[in-house]
Order: sequence, then C-alpha cells, then structure tokens
Amino acid sequence: MRSFLVILAAFISMGVSAQIEEVRRITQTLCSPEFHGRGYYQQGDSIAASFLVKEFEKLGVKPLKKHDYLQSFPIEGVNVFGGKAEVSLGTRKLTPGIHFLIDPSSAGIKKELIPLVLEGEKLYVEGGLNEVYLGKMINELRESREKNALLIDLSSVAGDTLKSLLGLSEALAEGFPVIEVMNRKFTWSVGRSQLANPLIFVQDSIYKQGENFTVAIDAAFLPVYQSQNIIAAIPAKKKCAKTIVFSAHYDHLGRMGSDTYFPGANDNASGTAMLFTMARYFKEHPSNYNVVFIAFAGEEAGLVGSKYFVENPWLKLKDIEFLINLDIMGSGEEGITAVNATLFEEQFKLLTSINEEQQLLSQIKSRGPAANSDHY
Repeated sequence: MRSFLVILAAFISMGVSAQIEEVRRITQTLCSPEFHGRGYYQQGDSIAASFLVKEFEKLGVKPLKKHDYLQSFPIEGVNVFGGKAEVSLGTRKLTPGIHFLIDPSSAGIKKELIPLVLEGEKLYVEGGLNEVYLGKMINELRESREKNALLIDLSSVAGDTLKSLLGLSEALAEGFPVIEVMNRKFTWSVGRSQLANPLIFVQDSIYKQGENFTVAIDAAFLPVYQSQNIIAAIPAKKKCAKTIVFSAHYDHLGRMGSDTYFPGANDNASGTAMLFTMARYFKEHPSNYNVVFIAFAGEEAGLVGSKYFVENPWLKLKDIEFLINLDIMGSGEEGITAVNATLFEEQFKLLTSINEEQQLLSQIKSRGPAANSDHY
C-alpha cells in the first residue's frame, strides 16, 4: 500500500514534469467542444469513452474483461438541452452562465413571459412559508388575462429564510413558468426528470422590474439513456487475486443549448487524465498487486455508473484491497482533501507521513465519509 500512496502523492504534486504535458493534452481533449461537456446531448459521454479506450490501447493496457473495455449501463431518466437556450429581458439578450441559468430539469418553451412578481420577504412568516400570500398570488395569476408566469424575487432574502424557500421555485414550476431572481453563485447539475414548465434563474444584477422576458428553450427528456464505464487492468507480476483500484469519473454536465457547454476541466477531466499517468507508470513498473483502472460515467447523474459496477462487478469485490478515487485533481496549490480519511485512519496516516517525508503538498486535509463521488 505504501508504494501506491507514494506514487499517488507524487502525481498529485505534479512534480514530475514529464507527466504535465500528458495530463494537459488529455484534459484539453476531454474539454473540447466536440465532446459536448461529456454529457448526454449528442452522446458526449460516448465520444469521450471512445477517446479514453484509445488512450488505454495506446498504453497497451488491456480491458479487464476479455475483448471489452466498456461496461454498458442504463441511466433512467435524463433531461437534455440542445438547440436554443436563449433568454432576453426587454431588449437585452442575456448571457448564459453569467446573467441566467436554466434549471437542469426545466421544460422547454418558446414564448414571451409576462410575470407576476412574488416578493421574497412576503413569502416567509415565522415558522415557514406564507401560504396565505402565496395562495393569493397564485389565484391572481390564474385569473389574470395578461400575466402568464411567476417571478420569485429572492435577491434580498438570506440565511434561514432563504433555506426555507429553496425548492419553492421547482414546486411552482409544476404549475406555471417560473423565473427566480437571485444573487447567489450559479451551480448546475444533471436533470433526472422534467418539470411541467420552464424554470429560469436570473441574477439580480441584470434584472429590472417591469420588463418582460422572451424565452426560447429546447429541452428533451430521455426516459432511458445508455452510458458506459471503462475498465482496464494491468496484471500483477505474479498471479494473485489481490487488486488495487484507481477510479475517476469522466462524465460532466453536458450542454445548456447548442452554444453553451460545461467543459469540466477540474471536475473531472483532471482526475481522468491522472488515471492515465497511473496506468502509464504501472504498465512500465508492474506491481505485486493487480491494478485496475475504472473510468466511471454517470457520476454527475447521481453516482449511477459506480453503483451499477458494485451491483454488477467485473471482479470479486472481496479481492479489492483498496480503492483510490481521483476527483477534482486540477489544482493542489493549497493542498488536497482525503474523503473517508476518518474511516481509513491507518491509510490516511500513511498518506500524510509520505507527504511530510517528501514535502510534496502544503497540506492533506481530513474529511469523513461523504457520498460526493464514486468512492462511495
């Protein structure tokens, strides 16, 4: 185990200059527009999978299962955005990712939205949601001949009040088109269902009350989508069952319309690229263990690929001595965090002692168990 952690720490530190160009090449390729953000529009994940299989073949690293690198699995329900993803406020065309984001579960629409404004401060009363105010405004919208959408202004709401109102926009989008004005950082994910109506988030810095929205969103819900894990292996120097696994997810968030995609360099083209530096090393320096490399898909959709592998393993799970998952490996200037450090105390102490001995990273922080990546 020590030899594996020494190698891992060295690669994390990026101290071996010969590795840097390979890491950069693989990362940049995975982040290119032709891969569509390694999501499910235009089968970006499958394009990435084909590239990664070729990289294993170039290294001479064989599939774990004879004649097959790819473990196919279904993702049940995924929402994708191709075509248009455009929002204008008055005469101003808004910039995606800066001025607005579409909820990943949003339905499509092509329409001018004339919103009825819900004031965030009035939506909350002590103890929770102000259902009287909300009900009154919903009835007003239903009876209106002019208004056709709800606008929820949460830009001045914070703290526990904001927490209590998060999720309200999604619930209301089952009945009406909804626009939420916010002043929080934008984050995106993979939609596993589709709302009945569109839901759009707009930054308060661009919003001007009284102006209407012109929206064009193309969204499609795919009930079943086939994706794939990629599994390769380097046998031990002498035949044995004991195995070390290195894993990393290669999928990302895909596209939000034909003009906007999420490259996902840090999360997790970086970890995927690092997987190949490990493969190159162990191909040249075989170990006393079998070494298996798994590039998981479906992580951003809820750890789907790794869950499928555990339920349909290509090797006996009891033969896995240890698994090291590489996720968000793009930096490291301020150190790294080891998830499950409190669960595997002995291995974490070993990792930190190697780092102290070789002075590779500024710090290795400890974190407990978390279902935040494929190690889970």
